[in-house]
Formats: sequence, C-alpha cells, structure tokens
Amino acid sequence: MNLNKIKKIHFIGIGGIGVSAIAKMMILLNKKVSGSDLVSSEITNDLKKKGAKIFIGHQKKNLKKDVDLVIYSPAVPKNNPEREKAKKLKIPQFSYPEFLGEISKNYFTITVSGTHGKTTTTALIGLILEKAGLDPTVIVGSLVKNFSYGNLRFGQSKYLIVEGCEWRAHMLKLKPKIIVLTNLEQDHLDYYKDLNDIIFHFQKYIDKLPIDGKIILNIDDENLLKKLLPHRKVISYGIKKPADVMAKNIKIGAGFQKFDLVADSNFYDLKLKINNLNSKIPGIFNIYNFLAASTCALALGVNPKIIKDVLENFSGVWRRFEVHDLKIKNLKLKIVSDYAHHPTAVKNTIVAAKEFYPKKRIFVVFQPHHHHRTKTLFNEFVKSFDDVDLAIISEIYSVAGREEKKDQDISSKDLVKEIIKRTGKKIIYAKDLKETKKFILENLQDDDVLLIMGAGDIYKIIDKLR
Repeated sequence: MNLNKIKKIHFIGIGGIGVSAIAKMMILLNKKVSGSDLVSSEITNDLKKKGAKIFIGHQKKNLKKDVDLVIYSPAVPKNNPEREKAKKLKIPQFSYPEFLGEISKNYFTITVSGTHGKTTTTALIGLILEKAGLDPTVIVGSLVKNFSYGNLRFGQSKYLIVEGCEWRAHMLKLKPKIIVLTNLEQDHLDYYKDLNDIIFHFQKYIDKLPIDGKIILNIDDENLLKKLLPHRKVISYGIKKPADVMAKNIKIGAGFQKFDLVADSNFYDLKLKINNLNSKIPGIFNIYNFLAASTCALALGVNPKIIKDVLENFSGVWRRFEVHDLKIKNLKLKIVSDYAHHPTAVKNTIVAAKEFYPKKRIFVVFQPHHHHRTKTLFNEFVKSFDDVDLAIISEIYSVAGREEKKDQDISSKDLVKEIIKRTGKKIIYAKDLKETKKFILENLQDDDVLLIMGAGDIYKIIDKLR
C-alpha cells in the first residue's frame, strides 16, 4: 500500500477505541477522513472537532464515490451497507488489524500481547520512550492523559508501539521487531477451540519475528514459559523465577506499593538496581506491567533514571484502576473504574483494591461482557468474588456482531446464585443499569470503595451517580 496516494479514507465503526486512533493518525497525515458509527459518543464528537465527517448509523449514502480506501472495525459484518457499496464501487477495504499491519511494515514496531496488561504496558512503553526523546507513535486501547490525542501519540521517529490483540488472532496481521508477551490464558473461546489453540496461534505469531527480533517474556507465566518455543532472542522478566529483569522486596500497604527493580543480565551490558520504586497504582499485575515496560525500554538502551521517573509518576490510564473521589448523598466515596472482564482480571483487581484500601469496604459492581465468555468461563467467574464485601452483578453486556442465539441461555442471575452459594455474601442481581444504580444507592455506606468493572457500558453508571 502506498499511503501517499490515498487522499480520502472512510471508517466504518469509527467510534471504536482502536479504529478512532487510526482515524486521528490519518487526519494528522492530512487525509480527508469520514466515518460512521451506530451511536454518537465522546470519541465521535472529538473526531468531528478534529475535522472528520461523522455519520450516525450505517447507510450506503455515507460512502462517497471519491473515497480511496475503506477501513472497518472487525465487528462490522460483510453485509454492512457501506461495505457492500465499497465492494460494488471496487474501493479497497481493510479491517482495522489489517490496516494496522500495513502501517507496522513502515516502522520499528513493538507489539504488546497477552490476555491481560496489554493497554497499561503499551502506554508505559510509549511514555518511557517519549521521555527518552525517542518520539514514538503509540496506538493504545484506552485514553492516556499524557498523550495529546488520548488513544494516540503521533511521533516522527521509526518507533511504533501497538497492542497485538489476540481476538480472532489479529496479532498475526502485525509485523513486529519486538514482541512483549505479558501472559496467556483461556479467553475468546468463541474463536479459539481451547488453550492449546490459543498457544498454537501465538506460536505462529512469534515465529513471524525477523531473525534479529526480540521476545520480551513474563517468565512466571506457565503457558508462556512451557508451551511456547521461542526461536528468537528472549529477554525475561518476573518476580518468582530468576529472570533478566526482576521485582524484588515488594512491599504493599494502604495506598502504596513499592519494589526494587533489579537487572542482572548480559542482554544489554548493564547491571542496575532501582531501589524503592514507588507505584501510584496497586496490584501485583501492575508490577508485572511495569517490569514488561522497563525490560523493553532497557533493551532499547533507555537510561534507568528515565524509567524510574516515568513509572513513579504513572497514574494509570482510562478505566484501568481509574480512581475518582465522589460525594453521593453526603457520603464520601472512592470510585474505581476498571475494564476487567476476564475472571483472572476481576479477581486480581478486587484483591488489589483490598490491599490498597485495607480499612475500607469493597463494594463491587460488575457487568459480565459477552454471553459466550460468561458461559465458557462460568466456574472461573464464580471463584473471582471471594474477597468482595458486597457485590451487584448487572445483566450480561451483549456484544454487537459477536453474540449467537445458542449462548443466550446464560444470565447474570446464574452467576449471582452460584457466587452466593460459594461465598455466603450479599450478591445482588440487577437487570439493567437503571436497576444497578438503584441498588447502589440503597446499599452505599460512607467511605466505601465502589469498584465498577466490565468492558461494556457499566462505566456510564459513574456519571449517573454524580
């Protein structure tokens, strides 16, 4: 693809977090951008302000004849009217991951992949490289306060940092020079057969690395360590097992998390120890994210002082343990908004909240995401709520374009029933966000930590509570 010859681009599903980042990038490259989505949002409104022509709803008339290229969200089906018109007009079409793959050919691309931690790790690597003066382009699956364009940092150097998402094996479309592997678990079983199938696809992914490519790998993750066969240079990080880069002397208490970052390896001709690295965000999983980003930065020759400065000042990204202080009905609350939607992420986020706020009541509000995921990982979800003090579980968020009728026989009611049976705690079922809000207000106590989790629209409850 010769991007220089492309003047006008139309995006279908332009309101998505990934697609919108590419749309912003194209605007900055002086392309004329148009796009459609089912509903208006902060993202579509922002794109409008930046010069994009936005259509709400998918209709043939949205796509003009003079468009040179169509990019669509992977959730958009072939029979979408705009895709059908593009086919009729013989306008080239790329899915978001396909187009990202084309872009990645022109950069020294660093991809971050795994079941958990992709977004935070991608943001951290971007922030460290930015601070080091390496001026990267970063495309991230959330909004980062320090990036001028939220989910995009538009740089001028050779470096591109992106999330290599495993949904439908999208990471296989990318052309990385460095792959950061955070962890591997069962997920997206509407596409993959089982864990072995996920591992098979990840093996294909790392086998695509060039001879001089590098794999940065979490040595504590059994599925990465024992199942994958890296045929390239491997740089390891971890906490439990000996690794090239490690976190040691971890201390966790009310409102703080400290550790020593220790590197003792020949991979970059430097031995170092950063003492008492103080994190503003909780969770052992975030220490792993810090280690992944630090190891990548060290492999690129970044000064350890810069790494320490960025890690200690990092306050997280949108919907990743995002803390709000709020007053509702004269009650002072900590509201934590988090994207957690996999059983492991849900459990670990609850544990992190308990550790960071040991004297407060942890009041969890969770919205399961996708009926198939809830069904296939049901038993794991049931075990995720052992540490809650009280929970409301809203009805499952139905994902457009990914739901099948055969999976509709599962409900959050089923989860609530089994969690109560397991824990004996107060777990409440809510049929929708309106009822969720009602039950929150009925059960709130002063000084609660209200932990709101899910990948759907549950985060909107925060504005409804204000």
